[in-house]
Amino acid sequence: MHDDDIDYEHILREYRSDPYGYVDIFSSHTGQIRLHVRLDDKVEGTTGKWHHIPGTQLFTLRRERNNKSIHSTSNGVVSFIRDDLEGQFVEAAEKIITIKHPLKKREIIEQILRQVLLPFQAPERAKYFFSMEIQARIEKFGQRSVSIKPGDELFTMSLMKRDTPVYYQGAPGIIHSVYFQPGISVDQGEPLIGICPPDKLPVIEKIITRVKAEWE
Repeated sequence: MHDDDIDYEHILREYRSDPYGYVDIFSSHTGQIRLHVRLDDKVEGTTGKWHHIPGTQLFTLRRERNNKSIHSTSNGVVSFIRDDLEGQFVEAAEKIITIKHPLKKREIIEQILRQVLLPFQAPERAKYFFSMEIQARIEKFGQRSVSIKPGDELFTMSLMKRDTPVYYQGAPGIIHSVYFQPGISVDQGEPLIGICPPDKLPVIEKIITRVKAEWE
């Protein structure tokens, strides 16, 4: 595979021109909304050693005399807000606010990897664990030294107190990135791991090196 197969110069240009992440905040349930921030306001994300200190209060939802506060999960500024909804009744999953925040070097690398790696997605909403064989190989060699191929038993899926093996289907490669935490539920369709074909690894490493060198 040649470098041309991944246009890393184009990818890097995109992040140079817009080095920001955008976090959309939705209403968690129905209720009457009261906004606590305005457009261009600065907000703070969750802090504390155990992430126990809530971020800036963005809005509250009142339903049946109960108020639920929605807080920011990241630092940044409010770049979009539905101020026309102030005092109105909103449905669940309504987009209320977008927070624009400057991407750190680590976040840029993670986002680029998600663009160029091959994702293996959760087939159902469930808890996932690496299969015993894969876990043993990861512990012995490290995840980026573990190759997988179609038909390999990759995960154990835990759903409704039943454990089901999940077999890998996709191009052969190495386990480059892991996106899930064992025992934590993952939504259907969310990526569990990112697979890197061996011949693509030098290009991906080149991108990572460039980001580390060019960003603060």
